[in-house]
Amino acid sequence: MKIIGTYLSPYVRKVLVVLDLKGLSYEIDPIIPFLGDERFAGLSPLRRIPVLIDGAVTLSDSSIICQYLEDRYPKPALYPVDLADRARARWLEEYADTRMGEVFIWQLFNQVAINPYVWGKKPDEAALAKTTTEEMPQVLDYLEAQVPQQGFLFGDLSIADISIAAFFRNAAFARFRVDTERWPLTAAFAGRVLGLEAFARLKPYEDRLMRTPIPKHRSVLTEMGAPLTSETYATVTPRRGIMRI
Repeated sequence: MKIIGTYLSPYVRKVLVVLDLKGLSYEIDPIIPFLGDERFAGLSPLRRIPVLIDGAVTLSDSSIICQYLEDRYPKPALYPVDLADRARARWLEEYADTRMGEVFIWQLFNQVAINPYVWGKKPDEAALAKTTTEEMPQVLDYLEAQVPQQGFLFGDLSIADISIAAFFRNAAFARFRVDTERWPLTAAFAGRVLGLEAFARLKPYEDRLMRTPIPKHRSVLTEMGAPLTSETYATVTPRRGIMRI
């Protein structure tokens, strides 16, 4: 299998964790979506990551990819068996992908990482302040009412736990820390899930890329022994996607 998309994306991170938990090997083309060439646009018409290539099957959108992996490789199961729990897990995955994606990525990580290093734009300090004082607390208030005091959301680890936790890595990259007094359950939950080996194995690559200029991402990952594809869909000219989220 091949995965197209950078280790720094929460959506890519979600898929890589699922692959790891299911014991599936893969190669990765760690491109920034804004720097994908025309061939990439042919695989992902919205110019979003990740993309999965599995033989004759090509899929984009992390939720579709994870459901495909679950259907094809059902053990260990990452979706609850109970019908109501499965529906709720899918809702929480959707909440993570959309609402957390909007706030954690486009309003926070975009300001401190994507705008300056891809588009050469300075962070909008007023927008950042609104995000951290209004938008982030709204998300965390909701999560605080959803996550358990111990363990995972549905007993066994599920796609909901993985999806939510993936975004807290990007929040940390943007130097945002969850207030453990105001949101103790959420802070503990995120730490618990991110502490799993499947997440921990990705951490060295992520940390190194955050300290590396984008044009050198592939070369440093080669030095680290990452399972890279032999070819890349990367280009040097940034191009915006069709949709923001």
